[in-house]
Amino acid sequence: MPTPSQLSFCDLATRYDALSQNGDPLVLLASHIPWEDFRPALKAVLGRSKRKKGGRPPFDAVLMFKILVLQALYNLSDDQTEYQIRDRLSFMRFLQLDLDQRIPDAKTIWLFRETLAQAQVVETLFEQFETYLAAHGLQPRGGQLIDASLVPVPKQRNSRDENATLKAGECPTEWERQPAKRRQKDTDARWTVKHRANHYGYKNHVNVDKTHKLIRQYTVTDAAVHDSQVLEDMLLPAEAGREVWADSAYRSEEIEAQLKVRHLRSKIHRKGYRHKPLTAQQKAHNRGRSRIRARVEHVFGHQVTAMGGKLVRTIGLVRARLKIGMKNLTYNFHRFLVLSAPKKALVA
Repeated sequence: MPTPSQLSFCDLATRYDALSQNGDPLVLLASHIPWEDFRPALKAVLGRSKRKKGGRPPFDAVLMFKILVLQALYNLSDDQTEYQIRDRLSFMRFLQLDLDQRIPDAKTIWLFRETLAQAQVVETLFEQFETYLAAHGLQPRGGQLIDASLVPVPKQRNSRDENATLKAGECPTEWERQPAKRRQKDTDARWTVKHRANHYGYKNHVNVDKTHKLIRQYTVTDAAVHDSQVLEDMLLPAEAGREVWADSAYRSEEIEAQLKVRHLRSKIHRKGYRHKPLTAQQKAHNRGRSRIRARVEHVFGHQVTAMGGKLVRTIGLVRARLKIGMKNLTYNFHRFLVLSAPKKALVA
């Protein structure tokens, strides 16, 4: 018999039932996402990784992937993730772990994420889930909404000379002599100015379909890259929707010509100039387009308010791509639940 300090099986089942009745959001996520479909891609990467012989066997690949989803869903650091898995029954149930099973520590989580980042496998997983969405009748429809969101990282306290050297594509000599310091420096992130405020980090460029509000395409750059520079990589074929919405930052004669070549119809905001302001008719057109383009802002808003914010704690573009890619994929998981799960199940 269990001691007074231990949970019996019935006690645990009762607590799980109470969590479900109170609306545990991870229940639907665990049951409606095809986790096993991701296993082959994960094992293909992990099979190539070098692991020393002996010691404990590695954790299950899908289990570790689900841990990365938890990190993206709640914007947790590795240490916080380890603690929350130990502390929260909802996390334990989502991961299908029993109380007596060992739990991945922060270092194990970091190593798993690092392996996926170096292999750039998240892009493959994202495309794989896109195929799953199409199989469930959720193909891109209605048009393409293009936008970019700044993703902050911890600020680097560099001197002006060090920043100038980094912008030139080189590494400061002093850093090369101090490997420990070099490892803590993000040489890929950049400063930019938006709405007269300085921002440091990266950009998450997305293509969201108008009908389902799912992220259909994304790419990650440093914050200094102008939005319009990656538009060509973000566009989907006309089958995904002929109309393209974007703010005035994407407006140029070159882009308008590019859309015509692709047989796409421009709904990009017009912009005024110092000696050529917008007419009343152009302003009215922009307002109408804003009502539709705002749907892409809902995606970024959800990532901020419902997914713990956008801050990335990793160092370097390769790792930032993994973290931001997981954020986008996890958003699509949640959006899929909203679009496909019964309404009663979402409320329960």
